[in-house]
Amino acid sequence: MPTDQAELSTDQVLRRDIPWETYMTTKLISGTGLQLLRRYDKKPESYKAQLLDDDGPVYIRCFVSILRDIFKEETVEYVLALIDEMLLANPKRARIFHDKSLAGEDIYDPFLRLLWKGNWFIQEKSCKILSFIVSGRPKGQDNAISDSAAKSKNVATSIIDVLKGLVDWLCAQLKNQSHAGRSIPVAINCLSTLLKEPAVRSSFVQADGVKLLIPLISPASTQQSIQLLYETCLCVWLLSYYQPAIEYLATTKCLPRLIEVAKGSTKEKVVRLVVLILRNLLHKGTFGAQMVDLGLPQLVQSLKAQAWSDEDLLEALNQLEEGLKDNIKKLSSFDRYKQEVLLGHLDWSPMHKDPIFWRDNVTNFEEHDFQILRVLITILDTSTDPRTLAVACYDLSQFIQHHQAGRIVVTDLKAKDRVMKLMNHENAEVTKNALLCIQRLFLGAKYASFLQA
Repeated sequence: MPTDQAELSTDQVLRRDIPWETYMTTKLISGTGLQLLRRYDKKPESYKAQLLDDDGPVYIRCFVSILRDIFKEETVEYVLALIDEMLLANPKRARIFHDKSLAGEDIYDPFLRLLWKGNWFIQEKSCKILSFIVSGRPKGQDNAISDSAAKSKNVATSIIDVLKGLVDWLCAQLKNQSHAGRSIPVAINCLSTLLKEPAVRSSFVQADGVKLLIPLISPASTQQSIQLLYETCLCVWLLSYYQPAIEYLATTKCLPRLIEVAKGSTKEKVVRLVVLILRNLLHKGTFGAQMVDLGLPQLVQSLKAQAWSDEDLLEALNQLEEGLKDNIKKLSSFDRYKQEVLLGHLDWSPMHKDPIFWRDNVTNFEEHDFQILRVLITILDTSTDPRTLAVACYDLSQFIQHHQAGRIVVTDLKAKDRVMKLMNHENAEVTKNALLCIQRLFLGAKYASFLQA
């Protein structure tokens, strides 16, 4: 894309002179349309504001018809700039698009079509304008729009189509940027508004969009990157009220990233959002166990000791602290162990080497056809972290030692060859624990303990 197209500003575009008379001559706009444009174009802001107050729907119909019927890029850019200017001056003007007199107009289709066509200026303005229009629609209007869309050939675009079309374009920008510097900030900015809509949350999850947000959750230093981080966290916060999104978040590395941001950020608005997200997720699924394992209780103590001025943040920190305390009381040691295995990152936390843990919990490994044991064995194939591999080998040896059929179960799950490969690992901790596991697998628990001693 040429730089001049990518970097066009609204002011630059609005300095152009558009040959409206020529468009009337070629019947691309009507005589009435020409009259409206002459009254409005190049006039002072206060004068245009009065025209919109008096005859807003008439001007909207004129602008939308131009975008529908005229394809010359410079003219399309110009009309989009006019609408953008109008909405930025007063966002409440988005309501004009939903005036009853426009019920027969397909106000959405031109903008949806332009999302995928033309240069970046056209795409960005179409996205922003659509977001304004969607957010400005009256509550309870959606069913009426859907009904009229079903009955009328003129109004073919329902609000569901619009929201899905917007989400598809926004996800496409997050995956493959049309503009290297602007695509992601624009997409996140629009999503942070649109995700207030339940239908957008649903479409976003179905479009596999949640995973596109996770890499953007990282400590930020510049003003621009802090704003992007804030809006990304706002998106995640909105999604934390939607169960299918919560289930997806549980499969990602969002928690470690959020905690890292809370540790490193000095911006109250960012920390507040992260704490609100954590508070929402605390009692969902296994998030509470992960938070404890990631040291969140200690971080909350540290955050509470800082001089925040935001009362909402302080209240949220207190609520999160109380919730974590309750969670720790309820959380069994096996729940914590299971969560650690499912996350795929093992460490030498005390329970691994605690004989009481293995004695009391070894039968819990039988749940769901030895699910956790199977995951533990899979880690031997998939992990590249030496500490994780060493702990996995050690845990298998503990299972063999404490379960009455441990050797048979581990053998049937084909763990032997995987562990034997690790006996030649470059890391001494891995080879030591792989050897211990093989000894117990071949020689029995008592003899392996004797060799280890």
